[in-house]
Amino acid sequence: MQNIREIYLAGGCFWGVESFMQRIKGVIKAQSGYANGSTDNPSYQDVCAGSGHAEVVKVTYDTNQISLAKLLDYFFKVIDPVSINQQGGDIGIQYRTGIYYVDPQDEPVISQALAELQTQFDKPLAVENEMLEQYFPAEEYHQEYLVKNPTGYCHIDIQLMNEILKNQ
Repeated sequence: MQNIREIYLAGGCFWGVESFMQRIKGVIKAQSGYANGSTDNPSYQDVCAGSGHAEVVKVTYDTNQISLAKLLDYFFKVIDPVSINQQGGDIGIQYRTGIYYVDPQDEPVISQALAELQTQFDKPLAVENEMLEQYFPAEEYHQEYLVKNPTGYCHIDIQLMNEILKNQ
């Protein structure tokens, strides 16, 4: 019997985060979208123009196959958690890092994971830990972008993704 949960992860451009999450055993679906901004139903152009939204991936997963803590551990391996509003060559508030939850019971798990991650860095983490305020799916051309465009830009090294997940 499945125990379905969701978490929203911001790790720079959503194309790579979505592609990575789709490869993890226990993840049922990963969908690119926009979260926690100042306007309803923003377009990609609105987000790039400063609507305040983060590019996020809505991750639907089965806790019988993967815990939130393990999912976050994977996520932390493909982001620079001390970089402010930038991942790779992508710069802007929409490329900030964050974890946005819908179930308040997830907050202590996220806080613990971030506290453990902080011990690996001298600089303070820039990863937001907040309740999801709102989420809007990105346009269809953004969904499964790297599947549709295998040579498309990605700030996450695809070989690194494969290496991280090799023994899952």
